[in-house]
Amino acid sequence: MPELPEVETTLRGIEPYLLNRSVVNVKVRKSRLRWPIPATLPKMLARQTIQSLSRRGKYLIISFQHGHMLIHLGMSGSLRIVSIDTAARKHDHIDWQIDNNKVLRLHDPRRFGSVLWTATDPLQHPLLVKLGPEPLTRELNGAYLFKQSRKRKVAVKNFVMDAQIVVGVGNIYASEALFIAGIHPARAAGKVSLQRYKLLADAIKKILKAAIKQGGTTLRDFVNEQGNPGYFSQKLKVYERAGEPCSVCGGKIKKLTLGQRSSYYCGHCQH
Repeated sequence: MPELPEVETTLRGIEPYLLNRSVVNVKVRKSRLRWPIPATLPKMLARQTIQSLSRRGKYLIISFQHGHMLIHLGMSGSLRIVSIDTAARKHDHIDWQIDNNKVLRLHDPRRFGSVLWTATDPLQHPLLVKLGPEPLTRELNGAYLFKQSRKRKVAVKNFVMDAQIVVGVGNIYASEALFIAGIHPARAAGKVSLQRYKLLADAIKKILKAAIKQGGTTLRDFVNEQGNPGYFSQKLKVYERAGEPCSVCGGKIKKLTLGQRSSYYCGHCQH
């Protein structure tokens, strides 16, 4: 699944082609994604100028004078900028033709992504309004995590993956950040000390910044706006490395399941 660095990489990649440009037309090949694409979307966007692009959690927000389009890449989606004469592939569900002869194209094999529209403040949309702070802002810090975690029995890995606690810390980056902070992923969130939450908050920021710099993690489904995979997977310390030696102590990386997700950790370095 594309995580926050992949979505941020996509935003930075498509923005130069779209900002202050007008939509010529919208071609919807498959309207049923996670939710049906609004039937009026092509008419609403025709000849409208893109005023800004932003991100909230894993949602891309493309803003026009009269409203905002919210795009989520789901489990396998990607957005690419292609030339107007580039033939559509299977699972290329939506094209936004821009006035510079470029096309913003949504590719989503599993169709768990979404394209929604709101005429009001997008941050007040039901899907966004309850989201926690962005991880790369000052709002995310050790004191905040410590306060939110008190009396919580949930595993700390699941705690930091809760979008109402902090957005965008998905399975891969949660595993990596917990390794850096030396915290066992199954430890109860309420049993983690303030000092260790300070380490974890710093680790989350560090790992996400590194991933964004590298262009996102290479997953089976994620490609960036030019159709190329990200490269951060070359730097992963524990994720999908069960049985391999720990880069710090040489012990074997272990695997366990938390919340129906695979978790990877070093039993010696994390406790």
